[in-house]
Amino acid sequence: MTFHKNQFGVPQYPYDDARRLFVLASAIDLLEHPTATAIDDLTGIDKKIIDSEVDKLREQYGMVIHKFGETYRIESWGEVLNKAGVAKVMKPED
Repeated sequence: MTFHKNQFGVPQYPYDDARRLFVLASAIDLLEHPTATAIDDLTGIDKKIIDSEVDKLREQYGMVIHKFGETYRIESWGEVLNKAGVAKVMKPED
């Protein structure tokens, strides 16, 4: 199945697709200052739901993600997710 990509080449997965969370995690890792606005701009994930989506990454995948002021930082990818594998979801090879 092919998904629409935004202007940055990021696939726009449906809301209930786990790959959306992986795109979020990749954006936090990739961006120099991963704020909700910057993540929204890059990924198309609405900045209003990013906190709740980060909570899902913590709860469902065991990631350790901190928020310092407005900036997110990944401390640990947990035992379930592999950073390199997750990054491929954000920029899949066609």
